[in-house]
Amino acid sequence: MKTAVIAVAVAGLAITAWAESLTTECTDAKSEFLKKDSSLKAVFDKASGYVIFPSVAKGALGIGAATGKGELFEKGKDKPAGEARMTQVTIGFQAGGQAYAEVILFEDQTALDNFKKGNFEFSAQASAVAVTAGAGANAKYEKGIMILTMAKGGLMYEASVGGQKFKYKAY
Repeated sequence: MKTAVIAVAVAGLAITAWAESLTTECTDAKSEFLKKDSSLKAVFDKASGYVIFPSVAKGALGIGAATGKGELFEKGKDKPAGEARMTQVTIGFQAGGQAYAEVILFEDQTALDNFKKGNFEFSAQASAVAVTAGAGANAKYEKGIMILTMAKGGLMYEASVGGQKFKYKAY
C-alpha cells in the first residue's frame, strides 16, 4: 500500500513538472514572438485567447506531416486553461524538414469556444503570417482567428495543399 501511494505521488510530481515545462516553453515562445515584433503585444492583449505551439516539427517528401503540442491561454488569466495538439497532413511538391513556433489568436469568445469544443480544423485556405518586424500591424483576423508562425530552423521546399487539425483538453 505504501509503495502504491509513493508511486502515485511520484507520478503526480512528474506530470506537474511536465506541465510546468510545457508552460515555460509556451511563455518563452510568446516572448520570442514579441521580441521579433513588439506590435504583437497589442494583438495578444486584445485577443479573447490564444493557443501557442512552441515547437512544431514538419517533414515531407511528396507527402508531408507536422505535429506539435501547446497550451491555450485565455484573456485575463495567468495560467493555461488546457493542452492542445496539432497535426497536419499535406500533399504536393514538397521536400525537407523544419521546425517552427505557431500561435493562433482568437478574436472573440465565440472563436475561442469553438476551439475549446475539442475538434477544430483549418482548411487549406487558412493563411498564416510569418512573423517579422512589423508583421503584427498587417496581420488580420479571418473568421475570428489569426495564425502567426515563426521559423526555428530547417529547410523546406513546398507547394502543397493540406490542413491542420487540433485537439484540446482542459486542465
